[in-house]
Amino acid sequence: MLLRFAPCIAAAALYVVAVSLVTIVAGPQSSWAQTPPAPAATSPADKPAAAEPFAEDTTLTAKTIVYVKGSGVWDSAFDTISGSFKKLRAYVDKEGLKTDGPPMTIFTQTDDTGFQFQAAVPIAEPPKNPPRGDIAIGQSPEGHALKFVHHGSYDELDNTYEAITNYLDEKRLEAKDMFIEQYETDPVTADGKKLTVDVLVLLK
Repeated sequence: MLLRFAPCIAAAALYVVAVSLVTIVAGPQSSWAQTPPAPAATSPADKPAAAEPFAEDTTLTAKTIVYVKGSGVWDSAFDTISGSFKKLRAYVDKEGLKTDGPPMTIFTQTDDTGFQFQAAVPIAEPPKNPPRGDIAIGQSPEGHALKFVHHGSYDELDNTYEAITNYLDEKRLEAKDMFIEQYETDPVTADGKKLTVDVLVLLK
């Protein structure tokens, strides 16, 4: 896998004046995957861009999350991330927690070969029994952001990130040194080639 987002953002930031860039179930598995049905189209050309804008302005609200910290390399990123969500699913199921949104990966640091991350699941309220070991409780990022939707293979996300970088460059937008992948399809059970992923870029 090619480089991810932060190095691309760094390149864009130099251009812009030295700038630095689930639902896991508490029960049945089916409620985690919440991919909305695709709009009907008679041919690929009939799928209107207006129905799903490339960049959607949004505001992220902080939510209570349970998360697992980790690190990995891009060549096996999806396996690494989905493995972390398996741990979270087991914990959420065991504690009977109610989830409050789709699972997400918060990328806190990236370079040419790898990344550091938090695999997180929003929950409606903190658990009665605080987690132990490598599972922790925290808050998801908040603030002004842009949402970009990716459909298809996880490996092909590189193309989406390149398009995002070009968009930020063109619009002269400054991004924070963090980005989020929010999974509308279940990262534990979904086919890694058939995903719907919201990439959330927090703006300064």
